[in-house]
Amino acid sequence: MIKILLISLVFITACGSNIAYGDYVDTTGWSRKQIESIKNHPKTQIGIASYYGKKFHKKRTANGEIFNMYKVSAAHKSYPLGTKVRVTNLENGKSIKLVINDRGPFVRGRIIDLSYKAARKLDFVNQGTVKVRIDVIRLGDNKYYK
Repeated sequence: MIKILLISLVFITACGSNIAYGDYVDTTGWSRKQIESIKNHPKTQIGIASYYGKKFHKKRTANGEIFNMYKVSAAHKSYPLGTKVRVTNLENGKSIKLVINDRGPFVRGRIIDLSYKAARKLDFVNQGTVKVRIDVIRLGDNKYYK
């Protein structure tokens, strides 16, 4: 009887999920993948910014919000949604704080797409693109809003 109990116990523990191979979830509800993806983002990026407006106005963004070209927001390819950043126009020194709520840009060589209002505040609407620096203030939680 004891042998059967021991064999059963060994079998049950061997078949259980192993935390090393499973998807660990911490106390905030984030999985290991989410935690690792956030840790691996650069705190500063320099590159070309563009802006988007009328074509996407009132359409849903990647985080579920409705895009408003007359409000300050941005799209980034990989920063977690909800990330707060400071974007600085390197040609005139103007900067703005905003939140990443969408994905993009989908044009090669660009690192961020800003809303029309953000582009106006950084004073590059007439140029269309500008060299910027992005500084992460606070990483987002990738939350989706319905």
